[in-house]
Amino acid sequence: MNHNPLPIVSVADKLSYPPRLSDFTQTFWNGLRLGQWQTTCCEDCKKVTFPPKPVCPHCWSSKVGWKPLGAKGILYSWTRIHAAPAVFASESPYAVGIVDLTEGVRLACRLVADEDIALSPGIPVEMVVLQYEDGPLFAARPVLDPQAN
Repeated sequence: MNHNPLPIVSVADKLSYPPRLSDFTQTFWNGLRLGQWQTTCCEDCKKVTFPPKPVCPHCWSSKVGWKPLGAKGILYSWTRIHAAPAVFASESPYAVGIVDLTEGVRLACRLVADEDIALSPGIPVEMVVLQYEDGPLFAARPVLDPQAN
């Protein structure tokens, strides 16, 4: 499995809704800023959890460690938001989706795709870092040529 840094896409703007930071989540956000894509894995039951959690939601163990994630996945579902909440109004329309990563993790994220690109469930996607002026955000984008690489 490939654990190279995620591609970083610069965004000349500030985050509309910055993530909540804590001592625990700082590891995730600091890593993401560098393109490191990771989450927590329980050392007892071996299950991977996203978003990262200090306690395993499967067996309640507090023995969790950080595990790199692969960048590839499949788009499970998606929508384009035109009537956005006030905090995101300046970004609309924008696409969000549900992505199934190869490790079995399902997550919600922003989709980076021009409106003329046909999005549909089942297409391959890759995770990227949107590097805003004040911090990173993870997103997915369609893999336009799945045979590349």
